[in-house]
Amino acid sequence: MRGLLVFLSLACLANAQHQALIDYLERRLLAIEDRISLWHEQITRYASELRELKQQMVSQLENLDKEKETLRTSLDSMGSRVDRVERELDYLETQNGAQPCVDVDDKLIEHQVTLVQEKQKAKYFKMTDCSDMISSIKAMKILKRVGGPKGMWTRDTSGASKKVYIFNGTAEDTVNVFASVQDLTLSQGFSLSSDLKLPSPWSGTGHVVHNNQVYYVSQAEEITVVKFDARNNSVTDSAVFPLQDHVPVYGLTSETLMDLAVDEEGLWAIYATRQNEKHISLAKMDANSLGVEQMWDTSCPRENAEAAFVICGTLYVVYNTMQPGRSRVQCVFDVNDMVTAEEAPLIYFPKRYGSHSSLKYNPQEQLLYAWDDGYQILYKLAMKKKLEI
Repeated sequence: MRGLLVFLSLACLANAQHQALIDYLERRLLAIEDRISLWHEQITRYASELRELKQQMVSQLENLDKEKETLRTSLDSMGSRVDRVERELDYLETQNGAQPCVDVDDKLIEHQVTLVQEKQKAKYFKMTDCSDMISSIKAMKILKRVGGPKGMWTRDTSGASKKVYIFNGTAEDTVNVFASVQDLTLSQGFSLSSDLKLPSPWSGTGHVVHNNQVYYVSQAEEITVVKFDARNNSVTDSAVFPLQDHVPVYGLTSETLMDLAVDEEGLWAIYATRQNEKHISLAKMDANSLGVEQMWDTSCPRENAEAAFVICGTLYVVYNTMQPGRSRVQCVFDVNDMVTAEEAPLIYFPKRYGSHSSLKYNPQEQLLYAWDDGYQILYKLAMKKKLEI
């Protein structure tokens, strides 16, 4: 009996120890599970933070790439502007000479002035063998009346496009573009045209379109020639004309301070300044860089002048005869002195409605595109050689 009690006591003690071991192991397992769960949460949080950090870095790198491209574009633009300013400063230095910081010998000053005058009077070297001049107005065709009393219309003078460009008014920023002359004639107003928005308003009526580039005059504090690509709607270049104190180039078209023209030789600027206030001046420009290559003061008066155009390096200025609807070419200036005012034929324009606010010569067609009191007119020219005079 006593042995049985001892056995039972030992068995109970073994069971208690076994249960205590099991309880201990369960507590350890629970602690390990809790620690594993904590590690899992920490790993998940760290992975999420790493993903967010990666996204932030990718976004910042993309922004840096964009800012890098913007900075490169700005630097390129700034480099072009610096080059243009240097060209204009070089030109102004050749025209005005550097201001001396010390006393300079009078003979040296006279020599510098002489050099500038000789450069202005230097012989113009023609780019082509063109030697045509107007003999007479062969025919006139009134195509349309669209727009206000003053404006300008033209086609691409290089022949690169058949489109017709309408600059309606003297201070707007939207050009009406027709696909062809036929569309212009068939259109009710501007219904068949598309809009070409310029980055700034034009000034006056002295604009041209050449080789898909719109060259227009913009006036703020200074006279600026803007070169605008009509294909991708972007500014190709712009340049401040290197002269001050501009006055209207034509006495009867006060809104036009500068009139751009294109002939067989390229791009020209017709203008006037207070220094030579009574007469019209002429400049040859580089159509690519917009730099001024050479300048001339002509003897053509501004008074009663309506418009002007250039053919083969010869400037033709059209004047109002004070008879309603009658105008004539009354002054001619040739940059190579091949034609004088006395030798040039007297050219009358057919009777019209009012006076020309613009006349644009197209060397590909040998036509004049005229704007007369809202009417779009074409003049067909009869030509002859200058040497035949």
